[in-house]
Amino acid sequence: MFNKFIPLGFLLATVIASPVSAQDFTLTSTAISEGEKLTNTHVFEGFGCEGANQSPQLSWTGAPAGTKSFAINVYDPDAPTGSGWWHWNVVNLPASTTSIAANASGNNNLPGGAIEIRNDYGSIGFGGACPPPGEVHRYIFTVYALGTERLELPENPSNALTGFMIRANMLDSARITAVYHR
Repeated sequence: MFNKFIPLGFLLATVIASPVSAQDFTLTSTAISEGEKLTNTHVFEGFGCEGANQSPQLSWTGAPAGTKSFAINVYDPDAPTGSGWWHWNVVNLPASTTSIAANASGNNNLPGGAIEIRNDYGSIGFGGACPPPGEVHRYIFTVYALGTERLELPENPSNALTGFMIRANMLDSARITAVYHR
């Protein structure tokens, strides 16, 4: 016997199970592109590398509802350290921020309240690409939408602790993965 409520129940279950169409959180840049090689502008000066060591321009759109701040990091998972290499961590970017200018790191060009964390080169701010000769490394540029206005971090936090706190407060993230070799 045919139950006339099955089609309606099936339709309701399908609608409920379907993902809600939301705007995608997207990261773009005028300086770097997905899968493309970084230019010398974004290469470290030191450790045998010769570059301008400048942070790239970054823009993002589609942050989720409830975003109260942003964080940015650049990570090289291919570094021969056993734990990767943190090139840049910026936290506490105001929720009104939708972009940062080229060479913003270390030049007081970041929005008010933003804090740059010491990178794995040992300096505060952006540290460009510098893989060992002959190796191709990935550089993952990620912006995180956070559900808190400020990350409460101790003075001189490690990149691991910073990453933990970012992910503990993350609503969504968007990334661009570039590469570099010498």
